[in-house]
Amino acid sequence: MHDLRLYLEEASKRHDHLCPRLILGVRMAIAGALALGLEIPRQDKTLLVIAETDGCFLDGLEVTAGVSPGHRTLRIEDYGKVAATFVSVETGGALRLAPRPDVRARARDYAPSGTGHYFAQLIGYQMMPDDELFSMTPVVLSTPVVDLISRAGVRTTCALCGEEIINEREIMADGVAYCRSCSGRAYYQSTALAQWMIGGVPWVEAADAVKTGRR
Repeated sequence: MHDLRLYLEEASKRHDHLCPRLILGVRMAIAGALALGLEIPRQDKTLLVIAETDGCFLDGLEVTAGVSPGHRTLRIEDYGKVAATFVSVETGGALRLAPRPDVRARARDYAPSGTGHYFAQLIGYQMMPDDELFSMTPVVLSTPVVDLISRAGVRTTCALCGEEIINEREIMADGVAYCRSCSGRAYYQSTALAQWMIGGVPWVEAADAVKTGRR
């Protein structure tokens, strides 16, 4: 049995206070891991959690499930949703959990009459049964878990910028390896490359021109 109170205490220390989304992270970690038949907090890498937002919710997940980005057992795909997918690394089985759409309204049923919305959520999210709090959907990862984890020691070099790429994150084009940035899939652009891209120049040509100083 899991002592919710102890998990909340530990998560609150990490987060500096207790809030509704922190509670959701703690509750979701317990529910997701148990549904996969995995004990928590993990001390190994048999559980991978893919969270769909950052912030308070993530602290609850991390502390309770024993996962972290540093151990490559916690990933963030920022969809702006308080949801997460729990993956058994050994079996590849995956379950996506998300709060039910009416969860805020239902929380009021567990709080004393007259309690404000925020405090009703603080109380209700601790007391509601898992099936009332969360939806739980079996899913198949778009990228298999073995590819997400990759292999230790695998590295290559981007053909354009020359920077090292680890974890098999290169983008292959015509048998040549490029990093995500040079392949036009970056979260940023250099100002010179951005000017070329606005002009409709293909990304390989534009990036190569910037690298060689032709732009």
